[in-house]
Amino acid sequence: MTLSRSVDDLGQRLMERLDEAAAYSLPGPGVTRLYASEEHRRLLPLLSSWMRCAGLEPELDAVGNLVGRCPRALAGEPALILGSHQDSVIEGGKYDGMLGVAMPLLALEALREEGREPNCAVEVVAFGDEEGVRFPFTLVGSRALAGTLDPKVLGGEDEEGVTLREALARLGADTSRLAEVTRDPERVLGYVEVHIEQGPVLENEGLALGVVTALTGIERHRVRVSGKADHAGTTPMEDRRDALVGASAMVLEADSLLRRLGSLVGVIGQLSVRPGAVNVIPSEVEFTLELRSPEPEKRLAGRREILAALADIAKERGLEMTTGLNYEAEGVACAEWLIQALEQACRQEGQPTRRLFSGAGHDGLAMHDLTDIGMLFLRCRDGLSHHPDEAITADDAEAGTRVIMRLLDNMAGTP
Repeated sequence: MTLSRSVDDLGQRLMERLDEAAAYSLPGPGVTRLYASEEHRRLLPLLSSWMRCAGLEPELDAVGNLVGRCPRALAGEPALILGSHQDSVIEGGKYDGMLGVAMPLLALEALREEGREPNCAVEVVAFGDEEGVRFPFTLVGSRALAGTLDPKVLGGEDEEGVTLREALARLGADTSRLAEVTRDPERVLGYVEVHIEQGPVLENEGLALGVVTALTGIERHRVRVSGKADHAGTTPMEDRRDALVGASAMVLEADSLLRRLGSLVGVIGQLSVRPGAVNVIPSEVEFTLELRSPEPEKRLAGRREILAALADIAKERGLEMTTGLNYEAEGVACAEWLIQALEQACRQEGQPTRRLFSGAGHDGLAMHDLTDIGMLFLRCRDGLSHHPDEAITADDAEAGTRVIMRLLDNMAGTP
């Protein structure tokens, strides 16, 4: 079966929509649109209009997700859920998250323009929160759908003391209906997300699209290195217990190990020094250590090796070191049937693909607790993301849109 080519310029149409959505941002470079913010609230009518053009009925749920349902989904048929997040990091790009909202909506609209309908019930969800920038938690929208959200998060506060419950009320969401957001797994066929790769693999290999096999596991540690503050001018070098010098050696050692260990990446992204005086030997340093891998056993083995090496450095330098694990999310595998369905749709559209894992977390980490997940990556320039210069091409946008159209055309019932 060959899909009609009567719908033209889908890539350019998608780029224009993403530009339009990017305008709903705080002033400054790139896109800054935080969860349950004024920018989020002002974006909702635009997303609702896209959903209606796609033949969906939009509804704002209790946690600020905007959900569009087709008539078959409204009637209770098991639905394929597509979507991504509308929120951004501070001064992020136009495509992280919003691509996965705008593309399936345009694909549905294009099918309607061709006089076609998907072969299954469909929902498209613009998740309210994935980045976790404003409030001290993340994946609120997708966890709510999956039924794994702790209602206590509604009392969490942002830096200005505004609770999530208060922010959602300003958005127009009724948090008293939180229980209604959770989906019945029997009424969900699966979850598919389109996202920019946020890495260089596809661009390096000259490919527009990739099919994701797994989403990475993530863990975060806080490391405290304690030495002794003393006068910087009168204390001999050999008598110093300088916490910053020790922590610096630890940073270099962790980086060296991460470069050597396979299927594992990590970063020390925050570091604080006390007392922080120009003429005082640092007595204490705290830093973060984040590790990511789609393979739990490799992440845990890497954790043991890195923390042991840091402890050895502390001992050698007469320092004390304590560590604490403050976040851990296991990686999840994409469902083979959705991997194959996406690959088939790519082949039908003449798009070569490769399988690759995601080194970033996505809403699929939470949705995996509800249903099978699948993910399509779109190449991005220089692999750059979380940055105002994040970029894709109209040609790749068209290729991705047509693959999603083909996926919807192929999809029928349960796998």
